[in-house]
Amino acid sequence: MSRPLAPSPLALASPENGSTKPFPGHRNGLAEFCPRAVLKWVLMTDAENTKPELPANVRVRFCPSPTGTPHVGMVRTALFNWAEARATGGKLIFRIEDTDAARDSEESYNQILEALRWLGIDWDEGIDVGGPHGPYRQSERTDIYKDVAAKLLEAGYAYESFSTPEEIKERNIAAGRPAEFGYDGYDRDLTEEQKAAFRAEGRKPALRIRMPDEDIAFDDLIRGRIEFKAGSVPDYVIVRPNGDALYTLTNPVDDAMMDINVVLRGEDLLSSTPRQIVLYRYLEALGIAKTTPLFGHMPYVMGQGNKKLSKRDPESNLFNHRDAGFIREGLLNYLALLGWSIAPDRDVFTMDEMIAKFDVRDVKANPARFDLDKAISINAEHIRMLDPADFLRRSVPYLKRDGVVSADDWDALTAREQEILTAAAPLVQPRVRLLGEVAGMVGSLLSTEEYLEPADDARKQLKDSAGEVLDAAIAALEGVDEADWKTDHLHETLNKALVEDGGYKPRLAFGPVRVAMSGRRVSPPLFESMEIVGKPLTVARLKGLRAHL
Repeated sequence: MSRPLAPSPLALASPENGSTKPFPGHRNGLAEFCPRAVLKWVLMTDAENTKPELPANVRVRFCPSPTGTPHVGMVRTALFNWAEARATGGKLIFRIEDTDAARDSEESYNQILEALRWLGIDWDEGIDVGGPHGPYRQSERTDIYKDVAAKLLEAGYAYESFSTPEEIKERNIAAGRPAEFGYDGYDRDLTEEQKAAFRAEGRKPALRIRMPDEDIAFDDLIRGRIEFKAGSVPDYVIVRPNGDALYTLTNPVDDAMMDINVVLRGEDLLSSTPRQIVLYRYLEALGIAKTTPLFGHMPYVMGQGNKKLSKRDPESNLFNHRDAGFIREGLLNYLALLGWSIAPDRDVFTMDEMIAKFDVRDVKANPARFDLDKAISINAEHIRMLDPADFLRRSVPYLKRDGVVSADDWDALTAREQEILTAAAPLVQPRVRLLGEVAGMVGSLLSTEEYLEPADDARKQLKDSAGEVLDAAIAALEGVDEADWKTDHLHETLNKALVEDGGYKPRLAFGPVRVAMSGRRVSPPLFESMEIVGKPLTVARLKGLRAHL
């Protein structure tokens, strides 16, 4: 067990614990990085390394910054927090961390809301819902942060720091340390006279948290025991010299005031955890926080080349996946697998099934790789699970986007479009992996064109015998009565004319007919398509391709 954090700022400032000496930084200073030399996963057996029990009334939060398009990592964080809240009967609080005016945008804010609503991830308190701890946008909580910062300063948990980045670098070089070694604790014990002299120069101080000179350890819900060695985390800035509160203050203060008791976030934030633990202890001493929350740091999501998936990568963009035709069930199912599994050798499940089984302590610490092919495969399974009417309604916006229907809502389609799509659903639904593929499958069924220009890969499949095959097919089909224009009869008729009597192998016999009907190498089942399209248009298309050979 680590030693408890110092209970008071006076103890931290006393000469006995060495705090008057320059405070050692780490080689990247305040960067969100913690070298392995100063961070330690304590190796224990499974029996020894028991993960903490969850509180009785779980309160988790999702708190993105509106700085870009919603991405895979953000959604995975939202999903795991949502699942933990629903699995435990707890609460999910949704707030927005929008204090970076240079990067935050209202467009991104609206996209985050759009993403959560599309995915069906709901929340119990926060944005657009309200609750007892509002406001839920950090940009509207400025006075709260000023008040808390003032209390931290008055109690001695924070102090004024006048050092500039250039001065910190110069001192590091003079001491034989790398220039970027980090803050050295120079301002910890400035006298009032020294502070007044800096102010006389026109300087304005930043506020830094006074870190204790001791190891800091906690039990991670995912990774087990983690220790940060004494001196590995420098005193860090919580308020800029211009008075703007930083994430290092606003995030823990919001968690404290919103009674968050479980923090589930990405591994990239692990290095900030000792800072937050110390600040929580100070907030508890000030009566602002009730407790220090439990932490769980979710694994990185890796992309191509085994590199961390950047939010700028096309595969990371949530709306790219939606535009391609992922449905919410399929995408959420796959994202759940990025660090968690419902059972051995089982990849496909519903969100209700996930909620019934989810426990964040079962999430794996190892990085998870985003595999687009596997994601598409899982999405295909969920498409097949949809009710046919639901499948069609969800497909219509994609069909309108791709120009094959007249409206983007099922009820606004023409009677002919509804009739054809209803007939086509059993043929198409088992064969598409993404809703964006539906247009390619049903476009030829909805078209009234008598000649469909073959795609390049379809034209390449036409052999020298294609003309003769089409002539024989046309002759056979012209003799079929309208009343007999049914799938089975059409199959029998063409099989006899082309395979039995014509001597063509099935691939050579039906390939040209398929290309004539759809213009594509891959299409819905041929004879069912011919029944849906009807005799006049079917015969016209065969004649159209024959004329263009």
